[in-house]
Amino acid sequence: MSRTDRLLRLMQGLRSLEPPVTAARLAGELGVTERTIYRDIATLRGLGAVIDGAAGFGYTVIEDASLPPLAFTDEELEALVLGLREVEAVADPHLGAAATAALAKLRARLPDRQAHRLKHAVLSAHRYFPPPSATVDLRVLRKAAWDEMEIRISYRDKHGQPSDRQVRPLQIVFFQDSHCLLAWCCLRRDFRAFRLDRIATLDVTGPSFRPHRTSLLRQHLERLRGQTDGFGETSREQI
Repeated sequence: MSRTDRLLRLMQGLRSLEPPVTAARLAGELGVTERTIYRDIATLRGLGAVIDGAAGFGYTVIEDASLPPLAFTDEELEALVLGLREVEAVADPHLGAAATAALAKLRARLPDRQAHRLKHAVLSAHRYFPPPSATVDLRVLRKAAWDEMEIRISYRDKHGQPSDRQVRPLQIVFFQDSHCLLAWCCLRRDFRAFRLDRIATLDVTGPSFRPHRTSLLRQHLERLRGQTDGFGETSREQI
């Protein structure tokens, strides 16, 4: 293993393992001595990484914009390009623009060789028939989910029947043929999936359901995985 690869793996270990991470744990993950870990921590700090902790107590990495772009392998770059191109192809205009901006920022921060590789990536994504567009401002919906605020929506089901629902927005899922909001429906007192192109109006009404979004979402996803067709039509066409 080269020193550069070791530093990449060390940084990844610091980010992914439960902090504070001891030198002994990191040494075991990388197959090196604890003394090597101490030297490499000092090197990363010298390169601009903000790493809290000390020998005997463990280390915690603090994300820092001044950290040089060490952390992408060539395959990771291809994966990033593919994912962001897919967002450009299927997301709403605001999120698509954010994906384009993110690609530009990545390219600006990468070393010349990797910036060239990102610009001329082998992988990309395109949709000849993108899913139907949402009829409401998804920025509002995303913010409501992050802020854990209940919303009221006017919705039409697959039969065209209208209804007004007070729901707790949990997650937006990009399916192949539609985009759906996974939510807790206060009317049905159960989990539901709402197609975004069938939501006619959306208002953030409150109250807050913090801090229950994560636990509710976990329950919803477990239920969907337990269904015969996973995230198939049964799950998406509940209403």
